[in-house]
Amino acid sequence: MDSSLPFENKMRLVQETVPGKQITLAHVIANPDPVIYRKLGLDPNVDYAGSAIGIMTVTPSETTIICADLAIKSTGVDLSFVDRFSGTLIFTGLVAQVEQAMTDLTDYCRDRLGYTVCDITKT
Repeated sequence: MDSSLPFENKMRLVQETVPGKQITLAHVIANPDPVIYRKLGLDPNVDYAGSAIGIMTVTPSETTIICADLAIKSTGVDLSFVDRFSGTLIFTGLVAQVEQAMTDLTDYCRDRLGYTVCDITKT
């Protein structure tokens, strides 16, 4: 048996990622095309004029539960999707509501929870 195997004398590294406390995506889609609602599985019967979709990704992912509660209480947006495993939150409402909810959520996470927060983007 040949003792010079290709993996001999090589170091094995195991890397592990630990999610930080952060908001990595905070985006507002203003006046989206109705097809976006349908493709996301959202209610296509909403009033499209002046409507918006807010999309947020948070780690640790359980924070989406807090963010969902705050968004509803702060502006009355409609909660469309919360995934406490991936950290994804989607909510809908009037453009002003969705923008205000996004601002309230990023401010709260940054100022009260000590999270690193990305800029809010809008299309």
